[in-house]
Amino acid sequence: MSSKLTYLRSARLAARHPPHCRTFATTASSRSNNNIEIVEVGPRDGLQNEKQAISVATKIELVERLVKTGLSVIEAGSFVSPKWVPQMANSSEILEHITRNNPQLDRPLKYQWLLPNAKGFEHFLTVLNRPGSAYPSPPASPSPDKSPTRTTSDVKSSSHEVSIFTAATESFTRKNTNCSIAESLERFTPIMTESTNLGLNVRAYISVALGCPYEGPNTDPQQVAELAVNLLEMGAYQISVADTTGMGTPLKTADLLKALEAAGIDKKDISLHFHDTYGQALVNSMVALEHGIRSFDSAVGGLGGCPFSPGATGNVATEDMVHCFHSLGLQTGIDLEKLSAVGDWIMRQLGRPNDSRAGKATMAQMRKEGR
Repeated sequence: MSSKLTYLRSARLAARHPPHCRTFATTASSRSNNNIEIVEVGPRDGLQNEKQAISVATKIELVERLVKTGLSVIEAGSFVSPKWVPQMANSSEILEHITRNNPQLDRPLKYQWLLPNAKGFEHFLTVLNRPGSAYPSPPASPSPDKSPTRTTSDVKSSSHEVSIFTAATESFTRKNTNCSIAESLERFTPIMTESTNLGLNVRAYISVALGCPYEGPNTDPQQVAELAVNLLEMGAYQISVADTTGMGTPLKTADLLKALEAAGIDKKDISLHFHDTYGQALVNSMVALEHGIRSFDSAVGGLGGCPFSPGATGNVATEDMVHCFHSLGLQTGIDLEKLSAVGDWIMRQLGRPNDSRAGKATMAQMRKEGR
């Protein structure tokens, strides 16, 4: 085990027996064992691979409809180069709309924005703090080291977080971000530093954690664990461990979770992100649930795919996840009927069949009852 893994494991064990020990778990630590956090990635990961042009009005309406379902975390867009992901070219317009139309809610709501590099981060900040925004930065205040920093204002109804991404294999990282894994971490250092100064939480993705389209189906779990350790030490509050290709199986999922635990990583700092290419996403989620994971990424209607992972299909459908968790007596805070209506709507907008079985069944029952 590397020195970093040993250090983090020791820190984790010590954190279980305070008195005054800091743990990496932050907002995630408030989740009880019966509460499930669903991170809705449909507006970003779900739409990014769509070939047809989708209007910004449709994307905004999708986000607004999702807000009304009870979701507490929505990944709304990404500030990537339109050359590489054209579908995300109007994310700045979506962010600007959200900041100017900020409804008061009965629950905390987080919007997440994927950033590839410092340039994307600066673009995000420019839009976030544009005059007229509901989220202006207050005057600079000194940090403990006396250097000036900026802070974002507190907003009761909703807040914003940023997401960064690397991958568990060198081939995928070079294909996706045109750099090595080590270089990708270096790129994110200034984003981490500035986000800390601003009080912005940072979430980190590790792609192809259960199989790579270029290096095969057996991604090294130790590599994933070491990457997760590095990202947590850099300041990420949560790691989304992604089965980008959908190659994950129950046994491989269990082995990966054991490797993360052996590295000393708290389960509360992990979210699982499954694609359903081989129909294993829901069963893999149940394996993760049995291992104590309580945060999951999913996309309404089973939207998704990855432009850098040939053959990968959509994310596990949020409706299917919610139906399954509710059947187990777990709480998500999400109204399945409202969510199913959103899935039905967006799939009709895209002219595609709905990939959520629970969503289709729920809509059929609602129509039968005349609702």
